[in-house]
Amino acid sequence: MLFEHLGVGPRVDPTAQIAPTAVISGDVTIGPDCQVLHGAVITAEGGPITLGRSVIVMENALIRASASNSVHIGDHTLVGPMASISGATIGDEVFLATGTRVFNGAHIDARCDVRINAVVHLRTHLPEDSVVPIGWVAVGEPVQVLPPSEHERIWDLQQELDFPGYVFGLDRETPDLMVQLTERYGRSLARHSDDRPVEGA
Repeated sequence: MLFEHLGVGPRVDPTAQIAPTAVISGDVTIGPDCQVLHGAVITAEGGPITLGRSVIVMENALIRASASNSVHIGDHTLVGPMASISGATIGDEVFLATGTRVFNGAHIDARCDVRINAVVHLRTHLPEDSVVPIGWVAVGEPVQVLPPSEHERIWDLQQELDFPGYVFGLDRETPDLMVQLTERYGRSLARHSDDRPVEGA
């Protein structure tokens, strides 16, 4: 289904195929020959999303933009089943395997291969032709690609990237961090109450 959000509806090239159970919401542009499969959700939460030519978004994938982090996905890129992209820029000919997670402000350059359940973290830049192995974490700038067993190193790098500050504008040391985060984010998400289905979609 296609929904208008914040007064803007999706624009879908006539050659693109959207499964009837996919949800496309807001300022989303889907280019020629794209395929969006069953259960996929592409939602522009105040920032635009653009899919280039021949992008495939597989079952139950989630693509989300925010006011501070738009999403661009380049030509001939595949977003695997249950993958998640939040506010990131993805280059051409990228493979994001099943269950991958790409976070706000990340940049993945052309022809990268992010394998099953791998993570490209907040504000991380993955150069052209990089590989993130199964279950590993790419983090930082310059990027370090680490196995999940190196949790302490990953956490040290993540703290410098400041997820709550960058994504939600909140200091990690705020005593009631989760109270403020959920209330602020909840108000933002409540704007969906005015969404309208796009006629004829």
